[in-house]
Amino acid sequence: MLLATDLDGTFLGGDLGSRIKLYQLVSAHPEIDLVFVTGRGLESVMPLLSDPAIPRPRYIICDVGCTVVDGETLQPLHPLQGDIDRLWPGEHSIEQALAHIDEIQRQAVPQEHRCSYFCEPEAVSSEIAAIVEGLDCDLLYSAGRYLDVLPRGVNKGRTLTALVEHLGIDRERVLVAGDTLNDLSMYHQGFKGVCVGESEQALLDGTRELPLVLHAGQPGCGGILEAISYFAYLGPVGIDVEVRDDCESGKSDLVIVYHRLPYEEVVESGVAVRRRPKSPNGIIPTLLSFFADGRAGSWVAWSLHDGNPQDFEVHTEVDRDTYPNLSAARVPLTTQDMEIFYKQFSKEAFWPTLHTFWERASFQEDHWQIYVEVNRQFAECTAAEAAENATVWIHDYNLWMVPAFLRELRPDLTIAFFHHTYFPSADVFNVLPWRREIVGSLLQCDYIGFHIPRQAENFVDVARGVTPLEVVERMNCAPRFFTYGCAVGLDVMSTRIRINDRYIGLGAHPVGLDLKRVERVLQDTGAQQRMERLRRELQGQRLVLSVERLDFTKGIVEKLEAFERLLLEHPELVEKVTLIMVCVPAADGMTIYEELQLQIEQTVGRINGRLATVGWTPVQFFFRALPFEELVTYYAMADVMWITPLRDGLNLVAKEYIATQGMIAGCGVLVLSEFAGAAAELRGAVLANPHDPRELADSCYLALSMSRDEARSRLAEAFHVVRHYDINYWAQDFLASVAMYDASSTGTVESLQQARDKQARRVA
Repeated sequence: MLLATDLDGTFLGGDLGSRIKLYQLVSAHPEIDLVFVTGRGLESVMPLLSDPAIPRPRYIICDVGCTVVDGETLQPLHPLQGDIDRLWPGEHSIEQALAHIDEIQRQAVPQEHRCSYFCEPEAVSSEIAAIVEGLDCDLLYSAGRYLDVLPRGVNKGRTLTALVEHLGIDRERVLVAGDTLNDLSMYHQGFKGVCVGESEQALLDGTRELPLVLHAGQPGCGGILEAISYFAYLGPVGIDVEVRDDCESGKSDLVIVYHRLPYEEVVESGVAVRRRPKSPNGIIPTLLSFFADGRAGSWVAWSLHDGNPQDFEVHTEVDRDTYPNLSAARVPLTTQDMEIFYKQFSKEAFWPTLHTFWERASFQEDHWQIYVEVNRQFAECTAAEAAENATVWIHDYNLWMVPAFLRELRPDLTIAFFHHTYFPSADVFNVLPWRREIVGSLLQCDYIGFHIPRQAENFVDVARGVTPLEVVERMNCAPRFFTYGCAVGLDVMSTRIRINDRYIGLGAHPVGLDLKRVERVLQDTGAQQRMERLRRELQGQRLVLSVERLDFTKGIVEKLEAFERLLLEHPELVEKVTLIMVCVPAADGMTIYEELQLQIEQTVGRINGRLATVGWTPVQFFFRALPFEELVTYYAMADVMWITPLRDGLNLVAKEYIATQGMIAGCGVLVLSEFAGAAAELRGAVLANPHDPRELADSCYLALSMSRDEARSRLAEAFHVVRHYDINYWAQDFLASVAMYDASSTGTVESLQQARDKQARRVA
């Protein structure tokens, strides 16, 4: 069959259950050709194509029949469009002819091949009719408000008829659906039709005597479903058995969807064994803590499996004693899928773009298809784990498309998403070929969290370029975050947006530290001995420390060159300051970083070769991952921590340094890039622009020459933030925000400040 349907009030109308049922029906049956027939302009239809819940039409007839395009390419469908264009005198001719009539107002909406106005019924005068007649155009007035000037003989019905004839489709296979008077022309073409419930009275009156038209009782999609059964388009069995049943609910009221399992899988002597996770920054232990009280839950993550799928164990225990009701649901990925999905695509397409290095990105459609398929597997596994009305917490850009699949499978779920990486502005993000699909998927969430307000606001700008949205709540960023004090500061952020009839909450939640982890190291006898040994080795030396992962976003070469500049401009520092640079290698197989590694090593060699003296090496370079216990030793001894990424979502190394120095009552100074997310919340740091070589060097010099009193004062400010907003605060604050916004979307919305106050008390 061919379903030709109006949008607003029809295909987009009705209750949620009816919409989902109809959309699934269309998606499940490729033999159903969907045609949007709408008064909207094409630009106003395009946002719907980004909504993964709405099936994509084969063709789009818009502008009340004046524009007809291919639903996939959005290119004009010829010769139909050419025939319409020849009848149109042009919008400027219409505007000029009607300019003197004050009772009508031009609609400020996208439109082509027509002119649309707002006016009251009494304003539709014989004068207007005569002017339009003289321009060889037609006049259409509908819904007691909308006045359209159209090319002669062009309307929804005639353009639809031309399309049906062009495609050679039997008229008996066509079902038209609408709800307003400007849909009337579709019913006078001999097609079967349905006026959905709550249709405009004028449409009902105009179709009452037509034998092939059903006046449905249910509004929107419910009325279309009535018509499909009434006209028996799917045979005598009706539509109930044609629609896929919703996923059967699982038992978990909280499902964590994360790329890593809550334990480590290793192979020893050919046998797979599990170990306690060595989680950096404490995120995994913190997420696990939600299940320590016996709460039922599931943790969805990937697991490598190249063998027979039937031999794969989906469900495994995490820790029967500590988390008796938590299971790990493993998504099997082959080595090849993992290589493409994670190492090649996520890291070579998304990672560079997110960090504003789009010129380094590589976009391959076949890799995107694998990425989407992996996300679909995650969504299906999640849907099977979640109990009815459960909360699902999805993590980071690797799983961008999970919400799209999950919302269709389980509309009852509360879907929350946390974006751990930087989220760039629209002019950067829009480089991605799949930006509409990605944003459309994220907009299926109930709540989306970012590290800082700037990243959340960037998302709003990106979403606004994909679909019309309304910001319904905002909050002041101060005093929690910097406003104008750094490059990523912001004064006001959007915290709630509305798209169609859905509300989506947004929040800023910088990830905190597991402070006990740092404290345990500092209390360890071995760590204290290492600190004493390092103190002797550095006697008479000031230590500048840099700890970064090998990545072009970290600004490592720029920092090395700034250090060279510092020593050349301040020769008094020669033999008195040493830069220890710890560079953590990328994962195995990440060949995109090989050139960067070579460049770093060459720069280190040049600096040491140029400036080293007997007994003193300016740069000590460690190209390996150091154990956390050893890093804390360096944190404790470093006079200056130099963290200057070109762009970073947050940067927890900076917080680790502050925590270490704060616990030992030190006076170390943090020099931090103002393009790192942490710069928006860590007061007391010396901020630097990593793109300015002179400022990089000058800020490091300022830190080295700072008085102890000022250094201690700055450290106290930063330590207060790190100590209060720890990893437990982050997790509790996020889920409390999800619960707050989820509740307010179905009830009376409290003022944002009252809600925030209640949330703060819950977290405390």
